Amino acid sequence: MIAESLPNYSVRELNAAIGNLLERGFAPRFLVEASVSKPQVKKGHLWLTLTDGDASITAVAWASKLNQLTYRPVEGDGVTVVGKINFWATRASLAVQVIDLRPTLSTVLRQYEVIKNLLLKEGVINELRRRALPKHPAAIAILTSVPSSALADMLRTAKDRWPLTRLVIIPIPVQGDVAKEIQSVLHYLSNQYQQLGIAAIVLARGGGSREDLMVFDDESLCRELADFPIPVVTGLGHEDDQTVADLVADHRAATPTAAMVALLPSRESAKSELMQRRQRLVDHSNWLIRKQRERLLDRGKVLESQQPLKQIELQRMRLNQKNQLLEALSPELWLMRGFAIVRNNQGKALRSVGDVSAQDSLNIQLSDGQIDVTAEAIHAQSAST
Repeated sequence: MIAESLPNYSVRELNAAIGNLLERGFAPRFLVEASVSKPQVKKGHLWLTLTDGDASITAVAWASKLNQLTYRPVEGDGVTVVGKINFWATRASLAVQVIDLRPTLSTVLRQYEVIKNLLLKEGVINELRRRALPKHPAAIAILTSVPSSALADMLRTAKDRWPLTRLVIIPIPVQGDVAKEIQSVLHYLSNQYQQLGIAAIVLARGGGSREDLMVFDDESLCRELADFPIPVVTGLGHEDDQTVADLVADHRAATPTAAMVALLPSRESAKSELMQRRQRLVDHSNWLIRKQRERLLDRGKVLESQQPLKQIELQRMRLNQKNQLLEALSPELWLMRGFAIVRNNQGKALRSVGDVSAQDSLNIQLSDGQIDVTAEAIHAQSAST
């Protein structure tokens, strides 16, 4: 009697009823935060166990969806899964079907710390390795997603600051498991930068969550950036975000726009500097002209003083001065004052009584004539007198 009152199911019907109940009890999509355990790919599908430490459930990303995922978890990764219930009625098994899969912030930061500490230990991250940025780069390469608002801001900033620099835009993916693609572009540029005339590169990505920047914590990519032959500037995410790529770069900018500000000179500053240099040149030129004018005036005065008439006048003045001096020293002038010139018979002027002997004939010249005399006696002046 009791059996006749209970619902009667076949196994197939029972499983189908359970499936209908589950579908009505869950939203079409939901979020699950968990740690990943035992991830493995079977027949192109990714199977993994989601656990929170107290319970676990199987999850699967079908091959068609797996190819679209930008992140592949490894053992112990924290993940956020966008999923739905997948119930197989034929064997009454249950799994979370993965629609999207992303790492949690804790997973991202854990990888960041692991790679950062490794590169610090090896000396790849080192302030002394950082190179100075070119002052006036002829050309730079911008590696970012195209099109994007970040690129538009960078192009506008470059045009405003320094339109003389040629910009080489190189599209790259900037989210997901794309480290190898970025490395391929970097490898090409490292061989071609001289032919392209590139003086520096900018690796940029616009805003987003820290989880979106996980690719820039990739070890191989960061080693490629650290060994790049020309300066590297990063402008990744927001000001508060920091990746391992920022640590190995020659300059880390807070945003893509700030990266262009750091790399390109300011047109207004350069204009102001040129105006200052121009004024200094004008001042120096005026000083030189003034000095040369003064020099020419001095030379003009010298030349004027050396004109023939001037020289004749100067010589006449000198001769007059000498003539006046001769007149002042003239013997006639002394004779007129009462002095006399005594000469011996040879006509030699006598200076001392020692030049005269007794009975010598002498000639005395006065101002108005001469007297011939004979020396009768010589009286020498005593030394004591």
